[in-house]
Amino acid sequence: MAEKKTKGLSVDVLALTGEKAGTVKLNPEVFGIEPHQQSMYDAVQVYQANLRQATAKTKKRDEVSGGGKKPWRQKGTGRARAGSTRSPIWVGGGIAFGPTGNQNYKLLQNKSAHRLALRSALSLKVANKQLIVVDDFKFDAMKTKDAVAVLKALKAEGKVLAVVAELELNTYASVRNLQKILLVDQTNVSVYDLLNSDVVVVAKPVLAYLEEVLQ
Repeated sequence: MAEKKTKGLSVDVLALTGEKAGTVKLNPEVFGIEPHQQSMYDAVQVYQANLRQATAKTKKRDEVSGGGKKPWRQKGTGRARAGSTRSPIWVGGGIAFGPTGNQNYKLLQNKSAHRLALRSALSLKVANKQLIVVDDFKFDAMKTKDAVAVLKALKAEGKVLAVVAELELNTYASVRNLQKILLVDQTNVSVYDLLNSDVVVVAKPVLAYLEEVLQ
C-alpha cells in the first residue's frame, strides 16, 4: 500500500491555559501519510459490528405455549387443515426464521491494516488542523468547571476526544459529566473515535507511544 509522507511535520504544544509552551516534531510515517480510506472504513465496520450483543430472541413453534391438541378435525368443516395453534401462520404461534440469540456479528481486521487505519485517521486530523497537543491533560481536583475552562482555552469545540497516557480519577471525574468529550488512555484509541470527533486533544507523552506502536 503506497503511503505519501509529509516531511518536516511539527505542531505547537499548548499549556492548559491555551498559551504556546513549545513545539514538537511529529513522525511523518504516523501523522503525515495519505489517508487510506478503505482501511478506515473497514476499521469502523469492525468496531461497530463488535459492539453488537445479539440479544434479540423470538420463540419458535416448539417454545410457545398451547397447541397440543388439533384445533378441529381434518375433514368436513369447510376450513383449511390445521394441526396446531403453535403454527407460525396463527396469531400467538411461533415465529419462523426469527433471531435465536446465538447470532455472531464479530468481525476481524488484521493488525497491519488496523495500524494503517489508525495512522490514516491521525494523519487526517493533522491535515485538517484538528489535532491539539498539550503538555499534559491532567486536573488537580474533581471540578467540571475546570475542564470546561480548559476546553474553552484550547478552543476545542464540538465533539472532543482527549487521549492521555493514563486515566486518573481527578481527570475522569472532571469530564465525565460533559456530553461532548470522550476521555481514553493511549492504549484504547480507536479509528471510530478519531473519525467521530471534531477535535482530538493529545497529551504530549502520548505522541511517543503512538509513534512507537504504529510504525
